Amino acid sequence: MDDDQRWWFCLKHHAAEQGAGCPGKDRLGPYATREEAERALETVRRRNEEWDAQD
Repeated sequence: MDDDQRWWFCLKHHAAEQGAGCPGKDRLGPYATREEAERALETVRRRNEEWDAQD
């Protein structure tokens, strides 16, 4: 998938953005869809809980 078609979640603006946007240091992703990008913080929280449970 081309980078211009990928979605990211901007931590600075708390919004999904497609393609070139804010600097990489301010973004999570890439995600295949806007919906996945919008759920980025939920995904991070869930993964952290799973990793914490493994420790």
